[in-house]
Parts: sequence; structure tokens; C-alpha cells
Amino acid sequence: MTSHPQNPQANRQTLYVALALVLGIAVGELLNLTLGGSGMTKPNPALSQIIEIFTVLTDIFLRLVKMIIAPLVFSTLVAGMAKMGDIQTVGRIGIKALLWFFSASLFSLLLGMLLVNVFEPGSSLHIELPPIGSETGLAQVKPALGIFVAHIFPKSIIEAMSTNEILQIVVFAMFFGIACASIGDLARPTVKLLDSLAHIMLKVTGYVMYYAPVAVFAAIASVIAQQGIGVLLSYGKFIGEFYFGLLMLCSALGCIGFLFLGRRAFSLLRHIREPMLLAFGTASSESAYPKLLQQLERFGCDEKVCGLVLPLGYSFNLDGSMMYMTFAVLFIAQAYGIDMPLADQLIMLLILLFTSKGVAGVPRASLIIIAATLSMFHIPEAGLLLLLGIDQILDMGRSATNVFGNSIAAALVSRWEKALR
Repeated sequence: MTSHPQNPQANRQTLYVALALVLGIAVGELLNLTLGGSGMTKPNPALSQIIEIFTVLTDIFLRLVKMIIAPLVFSTLVAGMAKMGDIQTVGRIGIKALLWFFSASLFSLLLGMLLVNVFEPGSSLHIELPPIGSETGLAQVKPALGIFVAHIFPKSIIEAMSTNEILQIVVFAMFFGIACASIGDLARPTVKLLDSLAHIMLKVTGYVMYYAPVAVFAAIASVIAQQGIGVLLSYGKFIGEFYFGLLMLCSALGCIGFLFLGRRAFSLLRHIREPMLLAFGTASSESAYPKLLQQLERFGCDEKVCGLVLPLGYSFNLDGSMMYMTFAVLFIAQAYGIDMPLADQLIMLLILLFTSKGVAGVPRASLIIIAATLSMFHIPEAGLLLLLGIDQILDMGRSATNVFGNSIAAALVSRWEKALR
């Protein structure tokens, strides 16, 4: 896949997504004010119907994106690894990527811990706390070694593809790609077919992205219609401090990117702005995956490196989510007046660093990991109810940050491999 310059059509698409975001906020607030989304004990039936329509419009887009992900990950990874030709190259790229992922994750956790201790958002929360023992309604999935292994090794590639278990697809594709490389000419028709499939799936991505502004508009309008911009006032300090933390995290990662990429770091930002907007608007970093892969290759990242680093990044390198976990645990502890000594906080960081890698693919995974961590440190799990109402608003920021973090990772590993065009 050859590199392409940023074209006017891509700029127009980014503009349409940004306009959809603004329009969604305006329409959502209008609906909230006229049909009373957050101030009424019983939701207005008309508002519920409109929100249901919005949800369907967003769901169509997310389903279309999920339809693309499995064949795209499999075809790009196998074709890339077959072209690498040897297992040493694959291992070297994989080790570099994982070292970066764990370093970035640890940095995200530490920065989150530092900021929440400085700002103490939980201590200044003027909201009635949920009673200890209240049900959160979240699935009880305790992070464990067995779950971690189950999310890595597939028992069926068909099942892994049907459930979009990216890490399992990566494992199978690595075996498949190395086997293709080892038998040489005999595998050439298969590799050529998968290379062709990768190009076709990127073309399909282009078609699906025409629908992106509709999905972003519907997603943001739905959130604002239910919550109202007023929710930003109640939780304003916490939301503001969390987004400030994300901005600091992106700035730090961006500085590291600039250190290695030089002025090309600004070109990278231009290329990834649409995937970041998509992730922000839909509160899903997964929705940006196909477009992100396309844009990184247009920027000049090596297709072989992207094909390996990006799927791994979606399982191991969710920087925004990592910061959110430390923020949330310490915020809830502060809200209930529980003092966590520094030693406990550092143990919590290590627990989050490893348990967060074990529930990829689980719905609302961040909240489930937070719930498990709270119970380990005897902090009331009911405190999660403080966050459920604004989780979507926080998720928008952390999803966009996840996309940014994975972009930096792919660009840096390409640079370290001397494969950046």
C-alpha cells in the first residue's frame, strides 16, 4: 500500500465530522430543554423515542466498522508478516511495541495518580453519595490469569472473528503469517490474495466513513439530550480536571513523538485528526481503527509495522483508559473520605497495569476493572454510580486519547525500524 498525500476529500470529511459534533451538541441541548431529559423523574416518551432513533443511527455505524475490523486486521497482519520473511523481524517489532506500550501505560497511570492527588476532585464533590452496597448493574468479571489467557489464545478463529477479539485474531494471524513466510513460493498466491483483501477492506472503509458524520451527530445528540449540558456543572471540576489530565498526557506523548519524528509529528497530527474526532464523537476507539490504519499508511508508516503494532496497541496500549482508571479509583476513595497511603496507590497502579490487559473485548471493560480494584482496597463499589451518568462524556476523551497514543506508537516503531517513508 503506497503512501498518499493528505487530500482535500479527507479534509472535507474531517470538517463534516467536526460540524456534526457541534450540531449534535446544539440539537441535544435543545431536546433536553424542550422535552426535559434530566430534570424529570420519568423520561418523556417522545424524548425516549428520539434517543432510540439516535442510538440506532450510531449502532449502524459501529456495526459497519466492526464488520471491517476482523478481515482488515487478519489480511494486513498476515500479508505484512509474510513480507517480513523471518520470525526475528516479527519478534523485534513486537518486543519494541510491547516495551513502548507498558512504558506509556505506566506513565499514564502515574500521571493520573499525581493529578488526582493534587486536584482532589472527590473531596470537593457536592453531591449526595450512593449508599454503600448499592447495585452498580455491572457484570461481575474479576480479572484473573485464566481470563487473560482466554482473551489471548483462540479456540476457533471463526469465533474470534465473529466476536471481534482482536488479540486472538492477532495470535492466529501471527502463526499463519510466519507459516506463509517459511514455505515461501507455495504461499505466494495466498499472500497475494490477502494483500488484495486488505486493499479491498480499506476501500470498504472509505465507503463506511461517508456515514461517520451521521453517527457522530446521533451519538453526541443522544448523550446531551439525556444528560443536558447541566451535568457539566455538577461534575464540572472532575470532568475539567480529567480532560486537563488527558491534554497533559497527549502533550507528553506528542513531545516524545516530536523528539524522534521532528517536524513530521505535526504532519502525523494532521493525518490522525479525523480518526480522533470519530473516536471522540462515538466514544469508541474501535470505531476509528480502519480509518486510523489508512491514515497512518498515508502518513508514511510502514504497512508491515502498522499491521502488527496497531492491533496489539488496541489490546495493550489504551493510554486514556489507563489514566481514567487511576482517576476513578482515587476519586471514589476521596468522595467517601477514604485515605489511600502512597504504598497502596503504587500497588493499585501495578494491579491496574496488568489487569487492564486481561479484559479486552469485555463491554464497559474500564468500569469492570475499576469495580474489581475498588473491592480489593475495600472502597465502596457503589461509588461507581457517581460516574455512570457521566461515563459517556469521559469515554469520549479517553477514546480519542487511546487513538492518539496508538498513532504515536505506530509512528515511533516505524521510525525505530527505519521504515518510515
